Amino acid sequence: MKKIVPIYKDYIWGGSRLKEKYGKYVDGDILAESWELSSHPDGMCLVEDEGNQLTLKEYIESQGEGVLGYKGRDNKELPILIKLIDAKQDLSIQVHPDDEYALKNEKQLGKTEMWYILEAEDGAQLVYGLNQDVTKNELKYLIDNNKLGEVLNYVSVKKGDVFLVEPGTIHAIGKGILLAEVQQNSNITYRVYDYGRKDTNGNLRELHINKALEVINLKKMNNITSTYEIKENEGYSSKLLTQCTYFNVELIEVEKVARMTVDKRSFQSLLIIEGEGIIQNSSNRLEIKKGDSIFISAEEKEYSIEGKLKIIKSTL
Repeated sequence: MKKIVPIYKDYIWGGSRLKEKYGKYVDGDILAESWELSSHPDGMCLVEDEGNQLTLKEYIESQGEGVLGYKGRDNKELPILIKLIDAKQDLSIQVHPDDEYALKNEKQLGKTEMWYILEAEDGAQLVYGLNQDVTKNELKYLIDNNKLGEVLNYVSVKKGDVFLVEPGTIHAIGKGILLAEVQQNSNITYRVYDYGRKDTNGNLRELHINKALEVINLKKMNNITSTYEIKENEGYSSKLLTQCTYFNVELIEVEKVARMTVDKRSFQSLLIIEGEGIIQNSSNRLEIKKGDSIFISAEEKEYSIEGKLKIIKSTL
């Protein structure tokens, strides 16, 4: 059981709520993303292990193949990546490829992701797929003529909404939204439109329109938001937010004391989104609070959580 040291990203569209409300401390005014569980080369989280600071990848390797569980035994790296994202401005209109296309063209896996809305200002919206069927030629014409917005599916959001963003789904997080994202361990993004924004060097940010057109799902989006049922357990309730090939995500609400188990199928990632308390097992005791991220090996078997907390639990 280890507390994760996150990695921070200061993309130009980011805000300050992760610093103000989630205890993230960085120099500068912008904190766009906090990578809460990552062994990706573009952002490697750290852990404290017996006085030594290791990368998450080094820690997992030091613990042996059982640490990820048997559902992760074929992975050389942690197969998921978890983030907190604060959008002060609209993110680019973008799309991610599936595994087949990404392995062939980028030499890494594609990207399925899910979003859990933590905060949303009045009027905040997402782009989530297309509002009608189009052909590839029609979509290219709309992009080339700055009319892409005519076919985008805009969805108003509120706290607690859940979205599964499958590969090929054109999408964007809108301004005023703060969310938790669980995704495949991939950092491939094809930008389609970016509002003419420039990077810190004054250059227009790169677009990837040709690749995007190869992977975009051209069909109308029908599923707007996921629904979930509440399951009552001793000491806590749980909601299954997302279940897919790559990860399962639950919302756990602890009122006083919850006794939890870990089986050999998968490790558990706990992202604390509200409250504070204590988490402990037979050999370790940690104080936890909003904004903390905890990694629990598949070999740890049992632990308990004391306090009043809301937690996003992710497993394979």
